[in-house]
Amino acid sequence: MGFKCGIVGLPNVGKSTLFNALTQTAAAQAANYPFCTIEPNVGEVAVPDERLDRLATIAKSAEIIPARMNFVDIAGLVRGASKGEGLGNQFLANIREVDAIVHVLRCFEDHDVHHVEGRIHPFDDAETVDTELMLADLDSIERRIVPIEKKARAGEKEAKEQLALMSNALDLLRAGRPARAAELKPKEAEPYRQLGLITQKPVLYVCNVDEASAATGNPYSATIEEKAKREGAGCVAISARIEEEVAQLDASERGDFLAHLGLEEPGLNRLIRAGYALLGLITFFTAGPKETRAWTVTKGARAPQAAGAIHTDFEKGFIRAETIAYLDYVALNGEAGARDAGRMRLEGKDYVVADGDVMHFRFSA
Repeated sequence: MGFKCGIVGLPNVGKSTLFNALTQTAAAQAANYPFCTIEPNVGEVAVPDERLDRLATIAKSAEIIPARMNFVDIAGLVRGASKGEGLGNQFLANIREVDAIVHVLRCFEDHDVHHVEGRIHPFDDAETVDTELMLADLDSIERRIVPIEKKARAGEKEAKEQLALMSNALDLLRAGRPARAAELKPKEAEPYRQLGLITQKPVLYVCNVDEASAATGNPYSATIEEKAKREGAGCVAISARIEEEVAQLDASERGDFLAHLGLEEPGLNRLIRAGYALLGLITFFTAGPKETRAWTVTKGARAPQAAGAIHTDFEKGFIRAETIAYLDYVALNGEAGARDAGRMRLEGKDYVVADGDVMHFRFSA
């Protein structure tokens, strides 16, 4: 699935260093000056999932294929971006194309790395970016609402519904609140999303801390954690510099390096999983001698939609899904054991896929 998380923030907060670590490449420059990332860089990364190895061992699979996510490294934003300052117009165009925002905040001190506003204050940095995005949305809504108002006054039902949603967003933005703060009925969620507002997108704050704070965070990151809790946003604290070093090590060396730093796993694993959850995604599996593979669907997806994630023909001709819960598959040593124990279920079109389901689809050509 083509879900994208856009990595944003002020210049020199560690966005490109983080992106380099995520993709294990040097595709994005990590130079110490604003706007070193002029064109967005896109990287596809594997979603870490320990369940894959266990399933593959049981199924004696020749290959393991994880789920994947896209991350986009977007040029740094500065105050005034909503009016075109810096690379504002390009920044706004690029961020409109992503599904979620990974907002990197500088939570470390380093006199050798320039801060675009001359001080270290991640809470204010977050407010600066939030304000610019809200101003951009406000301008967008104010320009588009006038013709909708005319259609609504003329009695067009669809225009009246759209006007109500736009007015809701406008009230929030004028009050200094992001569009995602709207309280919506379930049937309004998709039309609201189609308004294309930047601040409607879910946010994950990434606190880029110094190496010594990678395991525990620091006072800077603590202020952002509180902000995230109030907003219902995600938050992780990692050291982008450590992650870049880890990415360059051989797999056999990473464990000892992380253990020396008091870390159980790379911070990027937590970031990727948090991004996955932020987008409301879950994983189901297919397992067999050829391969064990993780597939991505949105939470609440039904069995035919899961089949369609593999191939559109599977969804069109869906008959049923042979389904085993992950824990049952492992405990009963695979498909045969689950079938014999009565733990394989035949699910129809209305079945809502659960995270970890091991599935085999029956369909008509």
